[in-house]
Amino acid sequence: MSVSPALDASFSLRYPIGDFVPLQSSRAESIGHIAALPVALSDAAAGLSDAQLDTPYREGGWTVRQLVHHVADSHINAYVRTRLALTEDWPTIKPYAEAEWANLEDARTLPVEVSLSLLESLHRRWVLLLESLSESDWAKGYVHPESGRQSLERVAALYGWHGRHHTAHVTNLRQRMGW
Repeated sequence: MSVSPALDASFSLRYPIGDFVPLQSSRAESIGHIAALPVALSDAAAGLSDAQLDTPYREGGWTVRQLVHHVADSHINAYVRTRLALTEDWPTIKPYAEAEWANLEDARTLPVEVSLSLLESLHRRWVLLLESLSESDWAKGYVHPESGRQSLERVAALYGWHGRHHTAHVTNLRQRMGW
């Protein structure tokens, strides 16, 4: 059974690097992807005008500006959850309404440089923390009320993918629009 071209195109705009596949990357690769994100996302957004930053990356999607701020929001939460997992026994974390966060005033209007700077500092700390984990630390994790138990190994892989996923949204939009 083949997928219609319209559905295939919609999927590729939504998931430009494909779906997340758990533990497809090694720990070192996951950490490397997390470490590389601040520069990669900054490079992807570099030189965009306010009008370009306020362009949705796909029909019905967030603007580039919202997307950059979303990555910062998401990775702040992931960093805090990592620290909780290391200091508590499988804590149940509180999810957040990411779509609603993306529609708050700061995410809709603030210059992207604010979140790009935040990501640079945040990822320096997060990468150092991840590189310091022992074998037993990697097996620790948290419980997400919607998706269940998440080991830190899976979390690192997920957020390594997440950063590349959203960076590709920006780079693909730039390519499609000739920016």
